[in-house]
Amino acid sequence: MKKIFIMCLAAGVFSGCSTGTLITKEGTTDNPKWHKADNVILNKDRGTFPNLQSLSQVRQGMTKDQLYELIGRPQYDDGWRPREWNYLFHFNSPGQGENGITTCQYKVLFDQNMIASSFYWNPIYPENAVCPPTLNMPKKEESKQQVSVKRYTLGADALFAFDKSDLNNLNPKGREDLDSLIAELHKLKEIRAIRILGYTDYLGKDTYNLNLSQKRAETIKQYFLNNQINAQVFIAQGLGEQDPVKQCASNLLRNELVQCLEPNRRVIIDVDGIGE
Repeated sequence: MKKIFIMCLAAGVFSGCSTGTLITKEGTTDNPKWHKADNVILNKDRGTFPNLQSLSQVRQGMTKDQLYELIGRPQYDDGWRPREWNYLFHFNSPGQGENGITTCQYKVLFDQNMIASSFYWNPIYPENAVCPPTLNMPKKEESKQQVSVKRYTLGADALFAFDKSDLNNLNPKGREDLDSLIAELHKLKEIRAIRILGYTDYLGKDTYNLNLSQKRAETIKQYFLNNQINAQVFIAQGLGEQDPVKQCASNLLRNELVQCLEPNRRVIIDVDGIGE
């Protein structure tokens, strides 16, 4: 550890032996970079199985001490006073991954005041895994209780103003759709998990689209929290242009292509809940 730290200073990288991710003063990036998965310096290079309820409470505005209390110390060496924390997490995911385990890297970026600002996932195994995977909380006694997983698909164009992702830029139609969903969720006796996936079309740079979809997913999560929707597990993830639902001819005019690709710009919300 000491040798690595000295090498970093000698190279003039005073922010630490980071991944090389370029971080804005607001604590964001268009191109998250990652350590080699097996370069973990804690827990015998093996990473950890995070507490799911604690992980679901991570959000923007937290201090490093608050994050440490929830998910522990970062597991990679990013040097002295780093503006990124990197983790290696494993998840029990029956039917997925290796022997029912999915492995993902998790990155937290901090702004210039060392406040958590943005969050990123990187699948390790399987390589094309959705991180974190769909997770079911341990079941309580559920006799005579109706358990269901419902999927809601909302158009990103209806939810957000063009190229925007924050609460102030939710469209009236988007707020109406979310409020209708919130009213339905409030009728549930218990919400075990909510998973929010943001998607874009393929137009534009991959890294930009990934970042935009992540911010939109985080905004929907915050909207739910602001309206007293609390789940045992809350996951918000941006997937950029992955999993398109519609293909369009490449020879279309720009406006026609944008319109054709509209179904791919969406937010999917999976709710695992218990009814009355």
